[in-house]
Amino acid sequence: MAAKQTVLLLGATGETGSSILEGLLEANQFNVEILVRPSSAEKPAVKKIVSRGVRLRVAELGAPADELAKVLSGVDILVSAIGPQDCLQQKVLVKAAKDANVERFVPCAFITIAPPKGVMLLRDEKEEVYNEIKRLALNHTIIDVGYWHQISFPRVPSGRVDYATVIMDNTIHADGNAPNILTDLRDIGRFVARIITDERTLNKYVYTWGDVLTENEIFSIVEELSGEKIEKNYVSAETIEKQAQDAAAELSQNPQDPSKRYPAYISQYQYSKYVRQDNRPWYAKFLGYLDARELYPDFKPISFRECVQEALDGKGRRPYSG
Repeated sequence: MAAKQTVLLLGATGETGSSILEGLLEANQFNVEILVRPSSAEKPAVKKIVSRGVRLRVAELGAPADELAKVLSGVDILVSAIGPQDCLQQKVLVKAAKDANVERFVPCAFITIAPPKGVMLLRDEKEEVYNEIKRLALNHTIIDVGYWHQISFPRVPSGRVDYATVIMDNTIHADGNAPNILTDLRDIGRFVARIITDERTLNKYVYTWGDVLTENEIFSIVEELSGEKIEKNYVSAETIEKQAQDAAAELSQNPQDPSKRYPAYISQYQYSKYVRQDNRPWYAKFLGYLDARELYPDFKPISFRECVQEALDGKGRRPYSG
């Protein structure tokens, strides 16, 4: 029997990282370990993971590459689900992974489909990391997931799903007809567990999906399942574009200010998804992505309808509730 590969996960306590951790453990084919900063090693969430038999490695991401390479010794696959504010810290991690002979690095992607420059700051910074990976010829896989089911459905008048949603204004963007790739948060880790051992995905971009839906279709599904009529607020494509431009201008005054970065992220997501219509299968394939559903036809993802029904039944969970 072949020895299990060691997968080291960075960002295991975040929303995406938690899904990846569960997917890796569920697959039962890896030695799963997590990487945390010294300041996080004693946190309850980390201790809870360790109590499940997951080995802990500790390192300061700002350390020199040679020190980080020692921490990465023996790692076969490195998966990063680092937060957006720290995305560029992965560049030294790339050098360390190369020096430590890591077989495959999966940098923190896990967002919507978008062009590599000039539309979304978040994608632009991720591309800096991807370019460093390519410069050093480090084997890798880039995985994007579209938008989560859990942050895509509107509230209903009765308030039945308020506990499970982060969307409270029920906005229809542009004409509501832009198709968008959606993946249930819980399926991200299940997809990752398959993708990272597949030779077909080595040095490739891959996208996952559970559904491809427009906002109009999303609202119709929620109305059908809930039996409630949703009052919609409309915002024009021109307004969305201006909001993205204004947020970028505000951010340029202090690029490291989180209070300015997050409004820029949100407005740029809306512009990319609903005005440019980047987050759809056609554009993903145009950019060279592989379709995970085509790679794994037996994979049965959680549908958007199932996710909404769970929320209506009181079985949902609000992302970022921690």
